[in-house]
Amino acid sequence: MSRRLPVFSESEVSRIIEMAWEDRTPFDAITASFGISEQQVITLMRREMKPGSFRLWRERVSNRSTKHAAKRPEGVTRAYCPTQYKQR
Repeated sequence: MSRRLPVFSESEVSRIIEMAWEDRTPFDAITASFGISEQQVITLMRREMKPGSFRLWRERVSNRSTKHAAKRPEGVTRAYCPTQYKQR
């Protein structure tokens, strides 16, 4: 897959950023939802965030087992924690 990012709407970019910040949402879920690779997510985050915020995010997600489906415990198939979202 190329490093070139597809064109996303403002709401799609916002959702990708939100998913990337979520601890329990793996990059594979972003790929499944938006068709972009982990490297493309990193490129998008670098482009859309302030440099300091990007550095904090990279430090946070680097080697985090919950962000990589292959490193997740067996049997965890959901993209997010069931208690992550408030009931509306």
